[in-house]
Amino acid sequence: MSIVKINAITVPADSGDELARRFAGRANAVDGQPGFEGFELLQPSDGRNVWLVVTRWADEESYEAWRKSASFGHGHGRPGAGAEGAAGAEERQRPVGVSAELWSFEVADLGQ
Repeated sequence: MSIVKINAITVPADSGDELARRFAGRANAVDGQPGFEGFELLQPSDGRNVWLVVTRWADEESYEAWRKSASFGHGHGRPGAGAEGAAGAEERQRPVGVSAELWSFEVADLGQ
């Protein structure tokens, strides 16, 4: 049964475009991961400052394997995640969001 992970990222009003730019720069980076089923970046359209990063996975094990992978570390600016120039590493260390919260869901079985 599929699972859904939603990262709710609160960003300052003037930082949404930067968040979208960073995700665009990593577009399709997770596509080849075993168990990955889909990704969406949801931009608020009602005046909120919380963006949603929605991913869908075949199961919790697939998600956890990706979260513990070098690919995840590299994409999230973790130390030791890859060789890049000092300027690039410095930029990655400055988060766009002021807070983030991870929500986890299972796709409901509607018995159909």
